[in-house]
Amino acid sequence: MFMADSTAPRTELTLRGVLLGIAITLVFTAAQVYLGLKVGLTFATSIPAAVISMALLRAFKTSTIQENNIVQTIASAAGTLSSVIFVLPGLLMIGWWANVPFLPTFGACAVGGILGVMYTIPLRRALVTNSNLPYPEGVAAAEVLKVGTGSREGAAEGKAGLVAVSLGAIASALFGALGAAKLFAAEVAGYFKFKAGAGATGLGASSSLALMGAGHLMGITVGIAMFAGLFIAWAILVPILTLATPMPDANAATHALGVWKTQVRFLGAGVIGAAAIWTLAKLVGPITSGLKSALEAAKARKSGAGDLPRVEQDIPIGIVGLVSLLLLAPAGWFLAHFLAGGPITSLAAPLVAIGIGYLIFAGLLAAAVCGYMAGLIGSSNSPVSGIAILTVLGASLMVGVVGRGLVGPDITKALVAFALYVTTCVLAVAVVANDNLQDLKTGQLVDATPWKQQVGLVIGVLSGAVVIPFVLELLNRSNGFAGAPNLQAISDQPLAAPQATLISTLAKGVLGGDLDWGLLGVGALIGLGLVAIDTILRKTSKDRYSLPPLGVGLAIYLPSTVTAPVVVGAVAGWLFEKIVAKDRAAEPAKRLGVLIASGFIVGESLFNVALALMIVSTGKGEPLAVPFAPPEHVGMILSLIAAAIVVVGLYRWARKAGAKALEDILGLDKLIPILPKTP
Repeated sequence: MFMADSTAPRTELTLRGVLLGIAITLVFTAAQVYLGLKVGLTFATSIPAAVISMALLRAFKTSTIQENNIVQTIASAAGTLSSVIFVLPGLLMIGWWANVPFLPTFGACAVGGILGVMYTIPLRRALVTNSNLPYPEGVAAAEVLKVGTGSREGAAEGKAGLVAVSLGAIASALFGALGAAKLFAAEVAGYFKFKAGAGATGLGASSSLALMGAGHLMGITVGIAMFAGLFIAWAILVPILTLATPMPDANAATHALGVWKTQVRFLGAGVIGAAAIWTLAKLVGPITSGLKSALEAAKARKSGAGDLPRVEQDIPIGIVGLVSLLLLAPAGWFLAHFLAGGPITSLAAPLVAIGIGYLIFAGLLAAAVCGYMAGLIGSSNSPVSGIAILTVLGASLMVGVVGRGLVGPDITKALVAFALYVTTCVLAVAVVANDNLQDLKTGQLVDATPWKQQVGLVIGVLSGAVVIPFVLELLNRSNGFAGAPNLQAISDQPLAAPQATLISTLAKGVLGGDLDWGLLGVGALIGLGLVAIDTILRKTSKDRYSLPPLGVGLAIYLPSTVTAPVVVGAVAGWLFEKIVAKDRAAEPAKRLGVLIASGFIVGESLFNVALALMIVSTGKGEPLAVPFAPPEHVGMILSLIAAAIVVVGLYRWARKAGAKALEDILGLDKLIPILPKTP
């Protein structure tokens, strides 16, 4: 058990730690932006950042577990901020932006992100110190830091962990390169018609190790929920709706995908919205009672003698309040600057006032809710998508009230754009809060100083806010986004940006008056049914089993090309952990499996960012394509075989490397029985 003197000074917030955190931030933010734009999902960066930090800082004798914690705090804050790309591409899709401007993008990320840090500081005692919330990812990151710092086992596992991330990254980057060369098929898919050609359905799956890695990290519970969503979408909804919407001249793929895009996705959005509202409703009581107990504890401490122990020292509440108030000035300036020179400049004063008010109150609510949800189910599984949907609906309704009576396509576009920009600012608050309390839980478990972590979080937010506009514009110029004019896109393969598509569609529907509330309503009813099933499962199994309705809704809404490999990855990760569970080195092996999955995501994502840079610099849409590429069906077979070999091979390596790490710490030449004998 980790024990330390909570009053002793220690190496913690250092220049080298900050610089290393920023460097890791640059890598992971680029990876997160690409992954989010391609599939609408992001991954937790705390654990891989901690492993990289431990491996590199081990060269310094004065490095500590608290310094490593600062590094992962900075990197994870920037990584989570990348979720603003769930909204920002919508401004390109509606034609408001042709390019991604640096200043407005940086402003929304920086102001919203720092407010997210400030808003959650008063919640730390309520939701971390005085709470029994599990914080699964925060606890896992703390365990990795404890194991990897200051011991022979930590040294061995730390080195193996760095190798695991590297192997996963190299494998997925090579896999991506073979796909870009057209030697592997980008997608494995099959669609068919039935009932005399009147109906159609099928399934597609991207050839992506990154998506399989995401599935491993999400776990089997979310994987099962996504499988349920796939089944509902493609085995029930698409067949029924294609029968109701015949397309006699279309082939099976066109028919099935067309109905999914125009009808099933909106049903999925309704499921997500209903599940998010249910989740928020359940959190009102716990958040209220937590805040009440924190205020009572604060009064008790204030009336007592002596200073607060180091591990209870937050950024002073006076500074938190002052910074929050001062940030409203640049927030107002960025909102006004966004409207300057547009068709609704005359409405700038009331719109900016509404935007600031919404940022304050919706931001506070989103911070509290997301912080609680991160503690309950982890920041990766927290339903940020649902928060974004509710936020854009609220912003659009308020903006619509101000613009009521004004007509014209340019005015509607401007109102939609402003609603999206306000939503981006609030979402930045929400996603940073979603990560912030998770990091503070890690800090609590490793005896960190809260205010130093909070400074690290601000540094991470600013670092990510600088990187995001450049990566977003690079991808805009290379690939563009589905549904956008893509006037400057070089490649003919636009990024799907599924979350941004939904958010911008909802904003246009509310302000244009043509939102299909019927489909959303039916989806909401499906969502309520799923909530009931989840509730019954939890009660009858005493919380052993669940079917997260948000996971189901996401799988209905997202394309099967995204969710199918995520499900495969979740099952593969579950099987791996079941197989190694009886080994003496089970825990090291499981951690290495997590790091391999993280490497899959990082490698493929960074390769595709590099590919985007190559597309822009060469002016070719497919610069790596070879003239001797095999037929598509052969490419599908090759990609499936290669993926199976890579995943099985690296999981076997993780099992053996975990055993070797345990063998090193025990100092035995041969440790039996760690692994069963194999031929």
